[in-house]
Amino acid sequence: MAGMPLKIAAKVDKADEEYFNTVIKPLLKHPLVEFIGEVGEGEKGEFLANAYALLFPIDWPEPFGLVMIEAMACGTPVIARPCGAVTEVLEHGVTGFIIKDVREGVIALEKVKTLDRRRIRKVFEKRFTSRRMAQDYVQIYQRTVHLRRAA
Repeated sequence: MAGMPLKIAAKVDKADEEYFNTVIKPLLKHPLVEFIGEVGEGEKGEFLANAYALLFPIDWPEPFGLVMIEAMACGTPVIARPCGAVTEVLEHGVTGFIIKDVREGVIALEKVKTLDRRRIRKVFEKRFTSRRMAQDYVQIYQRTVHLRRAA
């Protein structure tokens, strides 16, 4: 994996520009690292579908992590730290790998090729399509109404 390029797609908010320019930008001066910037909705599917994996090294309690779902919709494996909703969204060894540190991340990158991208897409279809999520919301609503009536 020594020669694999790293493409970083991210939005840099105005509040973070100074930090990005002084701390992060100098770290991006490597021939295998490319900072893409923010990827628009029209480009996101192709960007994620062509990725070897999505690296999601989050270290704060992200409440959902939509980008993980978007990657899975493309059949792209996700490698993430166990923060926020990561453990609820990913199935370790099926849709990607949940890692504790950089060493485990490197090992996970080597194991990504063992994952079935079609299966990742099927997991997405089973759990995260808009139809499935709407059905879940309707069930929750019906239970809530039933409980209120019973009370």
